[in-house]
Formats: sequence, structure tokens, C-alpha cells
Amino acid sequence: MKMVPKMLSPLVKDWAPKAFIISFKLETDPSIVIDRARNALEVYRHQVVVANSLESRRSSVVILTKDSETKILLSEEEVVKGIDIEEKIVGDLQSRHTAFIHDN
Repeated sequence: MKMVPKMLSPLVKDWAPKAFIISFKLETDPSIVIDRARNALEVYRHQVVVANSLESRRSSVVILTKDSETKILLSEEEVVKGIDIEEKIVGDLQSRHTAFIHDN
């Protein structure tokens, strides 16, 4: 197998430096996911990381920015109703994007 080049750095620095850029961090070990997400924000200097662990990826995520950490959870009732966590993620990110546009 060949190593895939990391594209986030040139995207943020060269191709779209004024864009609202989101990355995703999925880890098998829940004890390291937040640290890895914070590290990605520092290294790549983008706006948001959506982080979660493999075992709870369908019911719990954390949305991190340089200044905040927001947990998004599905309640048992939402799970029973068949609501996907992606609906909540998209709503949150849409609000952040709108604020980003107004601030820049």
C-alpha cells in the first residue's frame, strides 16, 4: 500500500485560505480522540474538527474549534425515532459557517 498525501495543509494554506474548512477525526481509542482533534486544529490551522470514537460514532460527536468544544448527542428517544446524528452535525456546522461568513 502507498501512503496517501495529506491534502489538508495545502488546502488551508494555498488553495482556499479564506474558506471554512472542516475535517473529521475518528479514533478507535476514545481517550485520545480529543487530543488528536486539537492537534489537527493546531497543525493545519483550519476552523473545525468533528471528532468521535468508533464505538459511539452514530450517537455522539464532539465539534471542536480553536475556542470551543461542543458535544452533540442523540437521546434514546431520537435513536428510537430513527434520527441520524448527521442531521445534528449538519445543523451545527451550518450555523458555524453562517457566522464565519458574517465575521470574514
